[in-house]
Amino acid sequence: MSRTPENPEPGTQPGTTRIVAGETGKPKRKRTLEIALVVGLVLLIGAGAAVASSLSRSQETAPAAATADQGPATELRLGYFGNITHAPALVGVNKGFIAKELGQTKLSTQVFNAGPAAIEALNAGAIDATYIGPNPAINSFVKSNGQSISIIAGATSGGAQLVVKPGINSAADLKGKTLASPQLGGTQDVALRAWLGKQGFKVSTDGSGDVAINPTENAQTLKLFQDGKLDGAWLPEPWASRLVLQAGAKVLVDEKDLWEKGEFVTTVLIVNKQFAAEHPATVQALLKGHVESVDWLNAAPAAGKATVLNDALKAAAGKALPTDVIDRSLKNIVFTTDPLAGTYKKLLQDGVDAGTTKQADINGIFDLTALNSVLAETAAGKKISAEGLGKE
Repeated sequence: MSRTPENPEPGTQPGTTRIVAGETGKPKRKRTLEIALVVGLVLLIGAGAAVASSLSRSQETAPAAATADQGPATELRLGYFGNITHAPALVGVNKGFIAKELGQTKLSTQVFNAGPAAIEALNAGAIDATYIGPNPAINSFVKSNGQSISIIAGATSGGAQLVVKPGINSAADLKGKTLASPQLGGTQDVALRAWLGKQGFKVSTDGSGDVAINPTENAQTLKLFQDGKLDGAWLPEPWASRLVLQAGAKVLVDEKDLWEKGEFVTTVLIVNKQFAAEHPATVQALLKGHVESVDWLNAAPAAGKATVLNDALKAAAGKALPTDVIDRSLKNIVFTTDPLAGTYKKLLQDGVDAGTTKQADINGIFDLTALNSVLAETAAGKKISAEGLGKE
């Protein structure tokens, strides 16, 4: 996918014209006329430059859907996290489901710790698609006026908790305490900030307030909690389970208790809009591998599932997990291709309340057409709704 504009000739800029004054001496009475002509010429050129600049900007922000289909990509660069909440990615990569469906398209992967870093890589053109939490996806969509990404499938529901020191028994006990989240603006960070606000606490994105929030890499959070330097953290699986089982934490808030029917989205699959427009067949192939991964996770026996996930985690994060951690994590998670579009207005409002995004119209954030096309070929064949927030 080409993202680099053509280079202008040396000494020129797009939409501008260089004017070189003459060196001839002119009678004074003609000079006034010449000055007027030059001024008029400059104004015309300036107007032309403004039009050219406006056209250039409009082309840069034109919807990616206007880009022509260029056939399958030579390479798909996919991001995901070394978390149990990203099990569809872990399984899809480890068992070869995604690579098989991509065929001749090379699969390259990159592992991230949290959503904002993955979004930064996607928007910079370093990756083409990524598994991610919903709030960074919303934030990118809002900041780009809907031009950056599309959510093309769900992956995981559930699997996030606020875990704390044993002596903390209520929200009131958190005043003056220090908590962690994976990264500022990430899905668990937003959930933590929004929840604290509803408890009457004032918190700030700079870490100040009634409760200090320190965005921290997950493995470091575990170490800091074990060393007594953190009072708690809002984390995805397996990290919530690791703090409970390996560091003596207890659950203060299970996020499922904050949502109707206990259903909330933890991980979705998103794609760069321009890449999707240029390579729809590659996106379709990615989704076929993704659906296979989710189906495998929902059908596999617990022991086999734990073995595959541990192999994948070792490859992605460098370390396998104890069986009890995986077992506890999986009990808190549902794997689904449904992104639960009906929850996104609340997710957006939580981001606004947390101070990590702005109020905006998120209509168009979903493009579930390819997913529904893939699902139509399966035994279930259930169509997934975008709830009025995009294509389906």
